[in-house]
Amino acid sequence: MRSIVDELVSVLGADKVSVDEATLAAYAMDRAPVLDYQLPVAVVRAGSVADVQAAVRACTARRVSLVARGAGTGLSGGAHASEGCVVLSLELMNRILDLNPDDETAVVEPGVINADLNAAAALHGLMYAPDPASYKLSTIGGNVATNAGGLRCAKYGVTRDSVLALDVVLADGTLIHTGHRTFKGVAGYDLTGLFVGSEGTLGIVVGITVRLRYLPREVHTIAAFYPDFRSAAAGVLTVGNARVQPAIMELLDGGSLAQLDRIHGSELASRGASLLLIQTDGFGAAAEAAAIRPLLAAGGAVVTMAASAEAEQLVELRRNSRGVEVDDEYRVGEDVAVPRSRLVDYVAELQAMAVKHAVQLKVVAHAGDGNLHPTFWVDRTGTGVDADAMERLGAALDDSVTVALAMGGTITGEHGVGQYKLRWLGLEQKEPVRELQRRIKELFDPAGILNPGKAI
Repeated sequence: MRSIVDELVSVLGADKVSVDEATLAAYAMDRAPVLDYQLPVAVVRAGSVADVQAAVRACTARRVSLVARGAGTGLSGGAHASEGCVVLSLELMNRILDLNPDDETAVVEPGVINADLNAAAALHGLMYAPDPASYKLSTIGGNVATNAGGLRCAKYGVTRDSVLALDVVLADGTLIHTGHRTFKGVAGYDLTGLFVGSEGTLGIVVGITVRLRYLPREVHTIAAFYPDFRSAAAGVLTVGNARVQPAIMELLDGGSLAQLDRIHGSELASRGASLLLIQTDGFGAAAEAAAIRPLLAAGGAVVTMAASAEAEQLVELRRNSRGVEVDDEYRVGEDVAVPRSRLVDYVAELQAMAVKHAVQLKVVAHAGDGNLHPTFWVDRTGTGVDADAMERLGAALDDSVTVALAMGGTITGEHGVGQYKLRWLGLEQKEPVRELQRRIKELFDPAGILNPGKAI
C-alpha cells in the first residue's frame, strides 16, 4: 500500500507536496506559546478546490489527520501540526472571485489577505469591517476559522457578523454551500454560523461570501491620556452611558505605552499612565466626538480637543502593536473578555494578580466590547528555565481566566481555543454542552481526521 505522501504526489503532483525538513518545520506551528507539536509528514499547498478535495479524500481513506492552515498568524495553537498529520496550506488560494458594489458583497478564496480585500473594496467606497491586529498578514479563511475580531468590533461586530455564505469541503471530500448572498435569510439551521469559529474541525472552508460596509467619509479620532489605568477603563463606561457608539475604542496601559516609546522613539508614557483611543466614523463622526471629549476630560483625562493627525497615528501604532514580541514559555498574551460593566473591576484584579504572583504585566484592550489582552511575563534566566518563575506565571494565567469567568466573561474573545486553551475550556463549558459539541464533530468528521485535539 502506498504511503500518504506517495498518494498525495500521485493525485496532486510533486510540485504541490513538500516533505523537506525546512518546509515541515516552517508549517509545524502558528504563533501560539510554545506547546507540544510534531513535524507533519507533508505540507500540501492547495491551489484549487479540487486540490483540497483530493487531499481530504486521500487523508480520509488512510485516516491521516489533516490540519488546515492560512498565514499561520493564529495565537492559540489552532494550526499546530499533530503527530503524523498532513498540513494543508490554503495560502495560494488567494483570489477575490467577485466584488459587487451594488450588493455590497464579495466572494473570496480562503487565502485572500484581509488587507488586500479592504484595498479592493475601498476602490468602491466600501470596506470589510473585521480588522484583527494581524490584518496585513492574516487570511480571510483564518479569520473565519477563529471568528476573528479586531479594533472595529465595537461597532461592526466580529467575523461571523460579516460572513453570509461559505463553500466547505467536508471530511469525505464533498463540497457543500451554506448560507446566501442576501443580508437576510433564515432557511434551515445556520450552518454558516456553525462553521465560523470551528477552527477547521468540521470542514475545510474554500470559499467565503462576505458582507461589505460603507467606507466612512469622515473619521474623528480622540486620544485621552489618564493618570491611571482604572480611570481610563472607567472612561469606557462613560462613553457607553452617553449612548455614543464609537467604531473603535482601544485601551493601553502604561507598560504598553512604554513599549511603544522604546520602539518608535515617542514620549507617550510621559503624558499619562494609560491611553484611551476612540474613533468615531460616518456622517455623525464630528458630533459624536464632540459629545465624548468633555465627558472624558471631566473624568480626569487630558484629551485632544480637535481633529488630530497624531491621534490617528496612535491608532495605527495600536493596530500594529501585536507582533512586537512573540509569545513563548516566558511571555504569554491572553485573550479574555468580560462584560463592559466589569471592565474596571477586572483591570484592578489583573494588577493585583501581577503583584501577587510577582510577574510583569502589560495590557491592551478592545475596550468597546470588553475584550482584553493582558500579557504576563517573567524574565528569562541565563541558565535555563526558572521553575519557580514558570509556576508563578502559570498561576497568574490561571487566575486571569478564572476571575474573568467569575465575572461572566469568557476564556477567549477572538483568538479561539485551539490547542492552548483546551485546559480551561471545561471551566466555561460544562459537560452536557461539550458532549453535544463532540457529537456534532462526529457527525461532520466521523473518522476524526480534521484538526484533532483542537477547539473542543
